[in-house]
Amino acid sequence: MSLDAAAAFDAYEAVRHRLPDAPAPGAAPERVETLADIADRYDAFLLDAFGVLNIGETAIPGTVERVADLRAAGKRVVVVSNAAGFPHAALMEKYARLGYDFAPEDVITSRKTLLGGLNGETGLRWGLMATRSTGLRDLEGLDVVYLEEDPEAYRAVDGFLLVGSAAWTEDRQALLEAALAERPRPVRVGNPDIVAPRERGFSVEPGHYAHRLADATGVEPVFYGKPFADIFDLAFARLPGVARDRAVMVGDSLHTDILGAQAAGVASALIRDYGFFAGQDVDAAIARAGIAPTYVVVRP
Repeated sequence: MSLDAAAAFDAYEAVRHRLPDAPAPGAAPERVETLADIADRYDAFLLDAFGVLNIGETAIPGTVERVADLRAAGKRVVVVSNAAGFPHAALMEKYARLGYDFAPEDVITSRKTLLGGLNGETGLRWGLMATRSTGLRDLEGLDVVYLEEDPEAYRAVDGFLLVGSAAWTEDRQALLEAALAERPRPVRVGNPDIVAPRERGFSVEPGHYAHRLADATGVEPVFYGKPFADIFDLAFARLPGVARDRAVMVGDSLHTDILGAQAAGVASALIRDYGFFAGQDVDAAIARAGIAPTYVVVRP
């Protein structure tokens, strides 16, 4: 299943009641060419991955060099990504292939945020939305069973973890919704994204299915990652001494990156020419959503 940009935007707007509130629009976003134009205003740059560092398996031109330049200028650069479907080590391997040299502790993901949020929930057996081929690294401490075609797996577990949807199907979604309608249980979502930009179009992410099951069953999921505060709290734990008004979140999505930055009390920069809004009317989207970034940036 895939969505185009217009359908994805509509889907985010339809679930605004589950997202943080947007502040009243203030000044119009400042237009700049690249992050170099605002580098002297901030001590830390929080970078989304898809749409900022890369599109699918391809690094965005110039971004490897931009990260290096920011670091050379004494800036802290961390990744803040709703990447829950892959183990942390696999992400580090991917970034290295693309030319980035982030330290593991400077890559803050919604997967890591989810695991932190589950620390107090012990002794539960979880049904797992994930792709078998990615493995269970990072999840070894949890009692999990893959959610596939066996209805008994959906009935037997104590709750559900939605972390990766590459192998998810409509049949599996129907089984999950039926199981929750029969017996409501906790749903924890490791990736609130509805879509992610790829080389060709958008992939459908766990957030899409989480909102659908909430609408169908009345079971409200708990989300970990942007636009929710938990992932920003984790990021700033890696930035001791950095005030929130000296940090900027850089992303390609109004409803995750920019809204999340606003909720966390940090400035925001929306990438215009890559990711969600590549080829789209950014100004019309900002006006319709009522979510205005601090900056609109042509490219990282």
